[in-house]
Amino acid sequence: MPNRLAAALLAAALLIPASAHAAPSVTAPERRMVAAVEAGEARDLALLERLVNQNSGSRNIPGVKAVAALVRPEFEALGFAVRWLPMEQTGRAGHLVATHTGKPGAKRLLLIGHLDTVFEPDSPFQTFTRKGDQASGPGVADNKGGVVAMLAALRAMAAAGTLKGANVVAYLTGDEEDAGEPQSAARADLIAAGKAADVALDFEGLARDAGPDGTLVDMGSIARRSAYSWTIAVDARSGHSSGVFGASGDGAIYALSRILAAIRAEVPEPNLTLNVGMIAGGAEAALASDQAHVSATGKTNIIPAKAVARGDLRTLSPEQNTRAQQRMAAIVARAYPGATATITFEDGYPPMAPTEGNRALLDKLNGVNAALGLPAMAPLDPLKRGAGDISFVAADVPGLVGLGPASKGDHTPDETVDLPSLTLQAKRAALLMSRLAAENK
Repeated sequence: MPNRLAAALLAAALLIPASAHAAPSVTAPERRMVAAVEAGEARDLALLERLVNQNSGSRNIPGVKAVAALVRPEFEALGFAVRWLPMEQTGRAGHLVATHTGKPGAKRLLLIGHLDTVFEPDSPFQTFTRKGDQASGPGVADNKGGVVAMLAALRAMAAAGTLKGANVVAYLTGDEEDAGEPQSAARADLIAAGKAADVALDFEGLARDAGPDGTLVDMGSIARRSAYSWTIAVDARSGHSSGVFGASGDGAIYALSRILAAIRAEVPEPNLTLNVGMIAGGAEAALASDQAHVSATGKTNIIPAKAVARGDLRTLSPEQNTRAQQRMAAIVARAYPGATATITFEDGYPPMAPTEGNRALLDKLNGVNAALGLPAMAPLDPLKRGAGDISFVAADVPGLVGLGPASKGDHTPDETVDLPSLTLQAKRAALLMSRLAAENK
């Protein structure tokens, strides 16, 4: 299919009379970008295969660095200055930051992607496989397909001459799937990059949802919910079970059950979810140091002295997150017979609220869609999108998510990317970035 869309767009432009150019149109540089993306399809697919076949699970420090080494020359060939930010102090490899300096006073674009995947070296899912227009493999979409789409768009801009004046920072984290600790160190440089930018574009996967007729349609992502973790611990008076409900109180398990029931009843509101992922109680109960296991011991004739629960909280705005945490803390602080409870909240991924600035960016993307003869993309329900790195800069800069390819089965051994969507997304991104880069701050 190389150059088919480019030829069609060129022919259509030649048939439009000058008086009709009030309608959306593709400029000559934009036609060159479309053609460049199509001409580079084989190269992009070869790069994607190399990236996928190099394991880069978040905890595989040498593997993440190896993927960075494959990507680095791609940026350098386009005139980017590339630096590596080591993050071994957080237990992770680091981040790749590529900077292109263009015209003074023009908008500064921050492109966000990641080098790591959820598949560590011990996973049986390690190899790129193509079947027609589909390809599978670890991270083939999330996010190696997104990185390839980003590079394809930048190469198209270079071919059309629109990259020369563009101010672009491409920030590829090495631990998006499992952030290093402390998170304040792991994300400090990304947050700083967001404060210095005018626009943030995230190259995670294109969202598709069922349209009015049930077929899947491309959606615009202007919001992502947060992902915070919480732990509730309960201590209670123990004793013989015959004394329960009396002077010894009800025990830790009853208290924790009441707390969780109250949280379920009183905290939820639109766009907010709470999940209890683990729970344990007994004479002894503890959360393991990896925070992924709980243990308990006890007997039926002992009032339980310990109980612990751990879960997550997802919200759409900082205000909603604060409100939810305050409600949860107030419920935990209530009086429970013979028991006391504490709740702790941990750093996680903040929310990306659906701001007016984000909506304006989607409008600009829909201007690109109109020029390409594609339907407009409606905003995706944020309940259908998980947390991501763009959320760390969302408070400081307008952003748009989902400039990578469409896929299915992400985070599973069935992860499969739709290859035509990778080409489509590179075209959309090239035109959108060129238009944004030409604007003044």
